[in-house]
Amino acid sequence: MTAVLDGLDQVDWARLSHAYGPADDVPDQLRGLVSPDERVRRKALSSMYANLYHQGTIYEATAAAVPFLLRALTAPECDEQPQLLDFLSGIVTGYDGTWLPEGIPVAQHRAQAVGGDALLAAAPHPGDDDYDEDEADLAYVEDLDEEDQNRLYAHIWVRVYDAVRAGVPLFRDLLTWEPPVACMAAYTLAWFPEDAAESLPALAKVTGGDEDGVVAATASVATGLLGGRPAVALDDPRPIARWGAAVALASVDDLITATALPSSDRVPFLNGDLATYAARVLRLAGVRDADRTFDTILARIPTLSGYSALHVVGEALRLAFPDGPAERERRLLDALAGSPGTWLIEGRNFASFMNLMDRHGLPTSPAALRDYASTR
Repeated sequence: MTAVLDGLDQVDWARLSHAYGPADDVPDQLRGLVSPDERVRRKALSSMYANLYHQGTIYEATAAAVPFLLRALTAPECDEQPQLLDFLSGIVTGYDGTWLPEGIPVAQHRAQAVGGDALLAAAPHPGDDDYDEDEADLAYVEDLDEEDQNRLYAHIWVRVYDAVRAGVPLFRDLLTWEPPVACMAAYTLAWFPEDAAESLPALAKVTGGDEDGVVAATASVATGLLGGRPAVALDDPRPIARWGAAVALASVDDLITATALPSSDRVPFLNGDLATYAARVLRLAGVRDADRTFDTILARIPTLSGYSALHVVGEALRLAFPDGPAERERRLLDALAGSPGTWLIEGRNFASFMNLMDRHGLPTSPAALRDYASTR
């Protein structure tokens, strides 16, 4: 039997809880991951999603399962490496859109978790007289005040996070595997800034791997999240690779171009929504350097339309209204009034763009906006 399972029986799974009560079914699920039968492996992984990461929630048993999941990543019997990496990164991030484009504030979580170990130790566990399997511990948590609830949840998260963090050296090794594995390994490394010094040189070597640049783009974004500069250039011939460089470098002009890109379900960040990610980084650039960002957007407005216009003009409006300088407001109104094509999608009126203008208390057509601007 593979070394993946070494020590499996030394964990008192029946005393740990997951979404459905005692975690005594987890060992069989872990064994299933190294089955020669693909259907068994897929079922085991699906069961772990339900039990250990139920609707985005993690549990005490989640952290206990992680060391065995890390071993499974390189087990010859397991051929689910991208899916396992997705699970491991998922139990750390939840929905990654919560943290992008800044990354997870790990130090804040660690500070909040102080004292959570005592709260978890005091909680009823399976086998205790006061443990209610049907309620799965909810009564104990609900009796805590909000501060202690947050402390308890932060402690559980930190335990899971550190368990996955132990796999960071392995994730670096997986960057040399086939593209689907390398892509998810780069994505997973992005969430461990405390290990950036060792991860950045490994990510810098990932510039190829696939023709359309998905792996290189993912490595570039991970590099940016870890505070480094990507090895991929802004003039890379692969559009998705250029997107990754633009995101990592927060290059405003290139980010505006990137808001026109279609989604790619092979890019793990933000479920492959390249345009929305570019827009989020554009917003971050505006926070850091509002004048430069605004001037660049303003110059590009006449060239925009459709969803790209929706993303980019939305950032311009945030920089100008309601509290931006009066000159910035006037320049933006003039630019929008003089760019009727920006209001269109495929040559037709774009209702979402008009709704965007309305949400900012502005007229919903270029002609009406010209009249409005002339009175200000």
